[in-house]
Amino acid sequence: MRLRLRYSIKYLLTVPVFVLGMAACHSHEGEHSHEGHSHEEETHEHSEEGHDHGHKHEHGNGEIVLEPHEAERLGVETDTVTAAPFTETLKVSGEVLPSTSDVGTVAAPTSGIVHITPGINPGSQVRAGQAIASVTAKNISGGDANAAARVAVENAKRELDRITPLLADGLVTRKDYNEALAAYESAKATYSPAAASGTATSPRSGVITTINVSDGEYVETGQSIANVASNSRLTLRALVPASHAGFLGKVVGATMSFHGEESVDIADYNGKLLSSAPASAGSTPGYIPVFFNFDGTAPVVPGSATEVYLKGAEREGVISLPVESIVEQMGETFVFIRIGDHGYEKRPVSLGNSDGRRVEITKGVKPGEIAVVKGATFVRLAEQATVAPEGHSHNH
Repeated sequence: MRLRLRYSIKYLLTVPVFVLGMAACHSHEGEHSHEGHSHEEETHEHSEEGHDHGHKHEHGNGEIVLEPHEAERLGVETDTVTAAPFTETLKVSGEVLPSTSDVGTVAAPTSGIVHITPGINPGSQVRAGQAIASVTAKNISGGDANAAARVAVENAKRELDRITPLLADGLVTRKDYNEALAAYESAKATYSPAAASGTATSPRSGVITTINVSDGEYVETGQSIANVASNSRLTLRALVPASHAGFLGKVVGATMSFHGEESVDIADYNGKLLSSAPASAGSTPGYIPVFFNFDGTAPVVPGSATEVYLKGAEREGVISLPVESIVEQMGETFVFIRIGDHGYEKRPVSLGNSDGRRVEITKGVKPGEIAVVKGATFVRLAEQATVAPEGHSHNH
């Protein structure tokens, strides 16, 4: 009994010592594990230094890493931010129209049913004299008026041919002859050889801008079937809201932008301001139309809707960047600023005016900084590749 009691006391004294020893061991293992992780970090850092040929690069939190050779391969370009003159602009909607003097009308040569020539559509290139449509009066109520006119011409001609020799023989009077001649000329005026063919042709070479009738529709003689523009000159019609009427006196030029494609400055195509009409003259209530004229060699299509940046007064000392520099994300706008050779910083910015090619930066960028001006999309992709999972750090 005494032996068992001694053994129990020894056991109770041993258990706490064992627990404390286990805790100390666990603590020691944690320290050893942490030291091992640090050693691995050091090894990893050394490995990266070897990969970078002895050059150490330390990247801060949020820095986007893109190697110079990769940036060059992807077409990423940068430029130093400077304060420079910037043209005040107003963004409005507009439409490209053919100039009135360059538009020809394809008219119906006779009344009847029209059939558009296969392959003729808005935008089709045509030559002068090319058949655009055919018109026939067959199988319609009232018959073919031109066919009746042709018969009248033939009858009048036969009567004139009968009277002419009789006048020489003195068998008819000069009055009878003149009446026969007048009837013949009148019949010829009514009859149209073009109408007889029923072919409506283009009056000039150019582009079909509109087709004004449907295939199979009834048309009257002289009715417009289509319009053809030679496009030697084009007209830009910009609609300025009446609330911005005060800007009209500043307008000196315009830039067009088509659905995000590269913008077109009419100044590059001998463009000039024609006039601005009073609000009452506009077809759209509440807007004042402004008209420009420019060469038809511009890469635009007549009839196209466009965004228009009306150019006004020039302001000095404005920071601006190309439109392609701006990145939108979650309703905010950003640019990328280069840091060193490898790093880029995503910088939130506030935007001001735009001329269609460059955007005014009112906040977020300073002169002397180096901004990405081309290839910002690739830097954004690099940003996504650089983002580390939570709890992990890229700091070396």
